Amino acid sequence: MITVAFDIGGTFTDFVLRNNATQKTCFLKVTSTPSNPEIAVLSGLKQILKEANTAPKCVGTVLHATTIATNAILERKGASTALITTKGFRDVLLIGRQKRYETYDLYINKPEPLVQRKHIIEVTERTDFDGSISTSIDPRSLDIAIEKLIELKSDAVAISLINSYANPSNEQVIRDAIFRKAPHLSVSVSSEISPKFREYERTNTAVSNAYVQPILDRYIGQLESALTAEGFKNDLFVMQSNGGLVSTKIARKYPIRVVESGPAAGVLMGALVGERIGEKHVITFDMGGTTAKLGAVDDGRPAISPTFEIGHVNFKKGSGLPINIPSVELIEIGAGGGSIASVDTGMIKIGPESAGADPGPVCYGLGGTNPTVTDANIILGYISTKLFNSGKIQLDIRRARLELDKQIAKPLNLSLEKAAWGVHAVATKNMENALRIVSVERGRDPRKYAMVAFGGAGPLHAARLAREIGIPKVIIPYAAGLGSALGLLEAQPKVDVSITQLIKMTGTVHSKIASIFHELENRAYAELDRLGAKGTIELIRQASMRYVGQGYEILVDLPSGTIGKNYHALVKKAFKDTYFKKHKFLDNEAEIECVDWTLIANIKSNNANHNIHDASASQDTFLDQQGSRLVWFPETDGFIETKTINRQTLPVNHVVTGPALIEDSDSTAVILPNDKVTKHELGHLVIEIYQNRVPEVDR
Repeated sequence: MITVAFDIGGTFTDFVLRNNATQKTCFLKVTSTPSNPEIAVLSGLKQILKEANTAPKCVGTVLHATTIATNAILERKGASTALITTKGFRDVLLIGRQKRYETYDLYINKPEPLVQRKHIIEVTERTDFDGSISTSIDPRSLDIAIEKLIELKSDAVAISLINSYANPSNEQVIRDAIFRKAPHLSVSVSSEISPKFREYERTNTAVSNAYVQPILDRYIGQLESALTAEGFKNDLFVMQSNGGLVSTKIARKYPIRVVESGPAAGVLMGALVGERIGEKHVITFDMGGTTAKLGAVDDGRPAISPTFEIGHVNFKKGSGLPINIPSVELIEIGAGGGSIASVDTGMIKIGPESAGADPGPVCYGLGGTNPTVTDANIILGYISTKLFNSGKIQLDIRRARLELDKQIAKPLNLSLEKAAWGVHAVATKNMENALRIVSVERGRDPRKYAMVAFGGAGPLHAARLAREIGIPKVIIPYAAGLGSALGLLEAQPKVDVSITQLIKMTGTVHSKIASIFHELENRAYAELDRLGAKGTIELIRQASMRYVGQGYEILVDLPSGTIGKNYHALVKKAFKDTYFKKHKFLDNEAEIECVDWTLIANIKSNNANHNIHDASASQDTFLDQQGSRLVWFPETDGFIETKTINRQTLPVNHVVTGPALIEDSDSTAVILPNDKVTKHELGHLVIEIYQNRVPEVDR
């Protein structure tokens, strides 16, 4: 079977084609077309199918990752959206949470809601915390609400009523009434999208789904039609934020599930590369043309968060829009190869603005006039002017030098080379701050983790980043520049369903727990039927738990197997193990309760995963094809003649000591002085980082 995967980024769209019968794999990068993404998709598909000498009808599966939903929210370019809520709760989104994400900053701004107050409509009804209906929906207030919706000419509407997670019936009545009187509206119901307590978070999740639904529905519909017209016969699957695949039908109804689509695929790829190289604890570092993203893999499993935020400020919890959807744990910053460098109050500033794909960095020669991180890297000698993206883009170093000198070097009274190094160093420092949050601030010792670095710009900065924070090993995967697309090839269908029920862990609760997971299993199997996926089903139980009286929970993996009388004791032990690992503290006097219950259904397909690697090179070929050029390293006080090596000619297990550049068609790995790099038998580069490490303390 032939599988094609593509990931649309802000600068490039990446493609990978795998023929499982012949074991042949093809790779391609094309420039993205942000205003009309399917143009780049169709162009790239034609090119890669031609290279593989195959036809669209022969493709068995098409896999897709996209950031369209994320960008629509960040840029506030979603659909015109309204919200229907319970009378008296019109300002839930405006009030948000009382907690300040910057305690002593008097000028912080709360996250701006996606719906204006004048578009928030109240209906008379009331559901109590236990799910009982104390006030049925007043028909007159509902009629007025729908008339107001029609008057507003909104494209989408979210329904979020107080306590509807405990009983969704009133939300369902409103939904059905809207479908009867305004069937053209896109409707998102909070009890279907996020049946969890905490009104602010649930309401924002429903509104966010409504805000992007018309856009993603239109985009996926156009893409499917275009693929069908080109001769593709089989279904398209989309990557979710949780690292699993879903059908386009589910993605179009619940687009909030695919907000972190592309980054999730990258973390999945990092986990698989780490596993195959013998590293179960991994920090993933994905730096593309627009952003840099950092994730984590603990004990071989990508770290999953039950909630996340969009558009946060300086990574501060509570500064972004909360989304009550499971997602791969990520930190994302505006520091990619295309991030624009400028001078701000006498200092170099990087991003968050990006030159993107159009016009791109100055060195692309497509009309860009703002110097970027890529322009600095080419001036420093890190990037070949002739081999970039397999030579499809000829970089113009003269223009890059001219603009960086004019806009950065001269205003700061620096030499051109030092200004370029400043841009590189500041971009790396920004990523280092994010890396410390993913690792140290979340209880991970970077000395015990390897870094898997990918994306077009990731291998350029990875070794420096690892050296600064104390990570001892960096892995550059084969075809690193297409990391997220490769992750898509390894992804499997996945469904997760959740519900809120507060239950204290006592000896009489096993029947309640069994009932909860029975209900969740029914919901999961119903979604799997809609997904149409086939294979062995693996069920994973989880719960968000806390000590009674605490305001926030931790996510705990629950025991599998039969839920018997002693199940509560097993759940308590799982909580204590997880809590101690995270906080290094236990309160043996306090009661324990579960808040949210989650069931994850993974589909293990019968398609065997295959390792992708290049053919082994000989020592003679390696020695014959080495080159060199001047490259800037602060360790050598400036430019030094540095060996350049084509990764494909590097023999397996041959040791190269830095400084060196290992070049590939999709990325270049910078090997710092005294670092040592070898090529694994699967084609991955393994860099041993040289540093004066702080001795580990036995605990």
